[in-house]
Amino acid sequence: MKASRIAAAGAVAGATVLVLSSPAFAHVSVQPVGEAAKGGYATVNFKVPNERDNASTTKLEVTLPADHPLASVMPQAVDGWDTKVTVGTLDKPIESHGEKITKAVTKVTWTADGDGIRPGYFQQFPISLGALPEDADELVFKAVQTYSNKEVVRWIEVPQEGQEEPENPAPVLHLSDAEDDAHGGSAGAAADDDTAAAAETTAAEADDDSSGGTDTTARVLGIVGIVVGAAGIGYGVLAGRRRAGA
Repeated sequence: MKASRIAAAGAVAGATVLVLSSPAFAHVSVQPVGEAAKGGYATVNFKVPNERDNASTTKLEVTLPADHPLASVMPQAVDGWDTKVTVGTLDKPIESHGEKITKAVTKVTWTADGDGIRPGYFQQFPISLGALPEDADELVFKAVQTYSNKEVVRWIEVPQEGQEEPENPAPVLHLSDAEDDAHGGSAGAAADDDTAAAAETTAAEADDDSSGGTDTTARVLGIVGIVVGAAGIGYGVLAGRRRAGA
């Protein structure tokens, strides 16, 4: 009886924790596919959960950071959604691959051409971004979520370090430090070099194995033959003793 009461109290407490903590996990967020390194390019997913029980999410607007404009922004097509890319003139031109860029993507909008994100579901919206800034630790993307009942939720509040998360936090992409090899290349280039070296080593080992393969095979077959022969002799001797005993 006492144990059952404790179990029931624990279940209620657990449910209460879930109810109280669920809003913290229900906002629009952004996460990289792999790594988002400073100075590099990355693919990120904007994850949009539907928070309503009686309406679907039918539109998402993501505003790109104006303080760190990105020269390359390419959204991936999402089934059931129309995508619109808005380009604006930059207050301060940026350079990309030796060229001066005066215009860049400022907003990407997805509009559902069907039911959208139904209650109890979420949707991811991928974008390829670059080059990521080298002088920032994070990028803030302000998002606006629209429901089928015309309700609009603005995820635009910038989280502050050391403070509680705001009610409607903006999606924040955290950037990792870029790793350069001894020649000043990127971490990806270093990885490619390591892969190539490993491939060459494997090929060399394969050549060595193939050149000595005939000798090794002959030795193995010889040993197997000796073992089989010895086993045959032993079996014959044992069988003879059994016949003699009979």
